[in-house]
Amino acid sequence: MTASFNYKIRPATLSDEPFLWEMLYQSLHVEGQEAYPRDVLKRPEIARYVRDWGRDGDLGFIAVDARSDEPIGAVWSRLSSEDDKGFAYLDEKTPELGIALLPEYRGQGIGTALLQKLLEAAHNLYPAIALSVSPNNPAIRLYERLGFETVDVRNTHPVMRRELNLKSSVL
Repeated sequence: MTASFNYKIRPATLSDEPFLWEMLYQSLHVEGQEAYPRDVLKRPEIARYVRDWGRDGDLGFIAVDARSDEPIGAVWSRLSSEDDKGFAYLDEKTPELGIALLPEYRGQGIGTALLQKLLEAAHNLYPAIALSVSPNNPAIRLYERLGFETVDVRNTHPVMRRELNLKSSVL
C-alpha cells in the first residue's frame, strides 16, 4: 500500500456488526505479541464492546476502500453502566472507545482520520471519551497527539481520557 491509498469514512450501521467483531479482535492484538485465540471474543468483558451493536449511545465510523467499498477499519464508542463496566470505565456519561484497522492498512493515517471523525461527532454528545490501551501499543502516541491524557493505570494498561467540551485545534 502507498500513503496515497484511497478510502472513505462512513457512519457505522447495524449491518456493520460482523465487521466490528473483527475490528474488536484486531484491537486486542499488540504488535510483537502472540495473538489471542478468537474465542476471546466470547468473554463477556470483551463481547460487551460490540454485542447488540446499535443500541442507544453507540457511535461509530467505518473506513472503506474507495474502489471496492470493502471495510478496512473502524472506530466506535459505547456507553457503559455501573453494572457493566468496561476496561476504561470512568462514569456513565463517558463512552469507551475502540479502534482498529486491518493490518495491511495500518500506518497510513487512516486510524487518525477515523479517530478525528469520531471525536468530531462525539463533541456535542458527551463530556469526554475514554479508552484503555496496552502499554506497548505505539498508538499511545496518536492518542496523546489528539489530546488524550492518562488518568489511571489498570493492570499495567493506561486508561486515557479526552475532554470533548472544547473544540481542539487537532480536529
